[in-house]
Amino acid sequence: MTPNVTDSDLYLGGIPHDRFAEIRRTDGIAWHPYGDDGFWAVCRHEDVKTVSKDSDTFSSAIGHTNLWDLEADALEARRSLIDTDAPDHTRLRRLVAASFTPKNIKRWEDTVRRITVELLNEYVAAGSGDWVEMVAAPLPIKVILNMLGVPLEDADYLVELSNYLVEGTGDSQSIPPDAFGNTTELRLLPFNSPASHALFEYGLHLGEQRRQDPQDDLVTALVQAEDEGDRLGAGEFRNLFHLLVFAGNETTRTAISHGAMALAQNSDQWTRVLNNLDLITPATEEILRWSAPVMHMRRTTTHDTELAGTPIEAGQKVVMWYSSANYDEAAFAAPYSFDVGRSDNRHFAFGGGGPHFCLGAFLARLEISVLLEEMAKRRIELRQDGDPERAPSNFVHGVLSVPMSVGRA
Repeated sequence: MTPNVTDSDLYLGGIPHDRFAEIRRTDGIAWHPYGDDGFWAVCRHEDVKTVSKDSDTFSSAIGHTNLWDLEADALEARRSLIDTDAPDHTRLRRLVAASFTPKNIKRWEDTVRRITVELLNEYVAAGSGDWVEMVAAPLPIKVILNMLGVPLEDADYLVELSNYLVEGTGDSQSIPPDAFGNTTELRLLPFNSPASHALFEYGLHLGEQRRQDPQDDLVTALVQAEDEGDRLGAGEFRNLFHLLVFAGNETTRTAISHGAMALAQNSDQWTRVLNNLDLITPATEEILRWSAPVMHMRRTTTHDTELAGTPIEAGQKVVMWYSSANYDEAAFAAPYSFDVGRSDNRHFAFGGGGPHFCLGAFLARLEISVLLEEMAKRRIELRQDGDPERAPSNFVHGVLSVPMSVGRA
């Protein structure tokens, strides 16, 4: 019987590596019961790559990209870039991709560094504190808000909304359905959360402001984006704004949280970085592999097919578990060891490649590498002072808080 990997409480102790390892040892692809049906659990590195690159067979637009099914009207209401296939996906990506090229992301490096320096200086001055609250959470949200053109005084509000969205991936929510003035059925909102309503409203309001008063920011670029006369519709912009705030904040925050814990628990690896700053780039990649910020994505088959020798029928769910593939012994030597010098690090922190490779990959890498550079300049050595509080989620490998203190290497 396939080990259960969907219960949110399983992740309160971290990724259930023993369960994923058992699934990887299964011949072919394992069937995982879920609700009244189930899904094919794709846990090996090679198989995740195959599914990721074959969007004709494994659809993002049919059904949903999360585990559960959605009714047709809910799917349309929620649909964003990650829930589309070609030609719609190609069209949307063409409209927005220019803003996320390495060249255009590189121009934000000074902003990333300024924010990083401010946060690290405050953390060093305090000497200790919640790493998530003081560094991991504010860094990416302040960066993405700067890029989008959101006033910084709204940062705490958007972090709050993002936290509620993560909560929506678990089994219960702490806010009522009408929170933030929501009157929309929860099934029509991403993560079934009223926080999505609030984020939609905020994005639409800011987008309208930028149409009337353009600025040098990402929201202006998105509302003005045009390709052969084509522009983003209001619903497309709303859903894209929601995606950028959540993905641009939560996933990098998760990576920075797990990265800090990994460096604290493996001080010899941080010493290697301090002695050789050329290791900052591979250390960044190892943090991304280790953290597996988004733990899975679902696809749905468009026709009968076969994967790893297992017949799969049309219309069945196929779920790629990045949290397993990133630790696959067939792809990584000593995968449970944190190694800042790891070479050929073909992790799936940004998906498995193919058309849905994460737009924010270059930004996430920039934020993590600048953080490591500034920590190295200050010879900061982190000590973990207690257990982390983890998010009860099988989707985001979230850390809600972790106590750390600052030493000098």
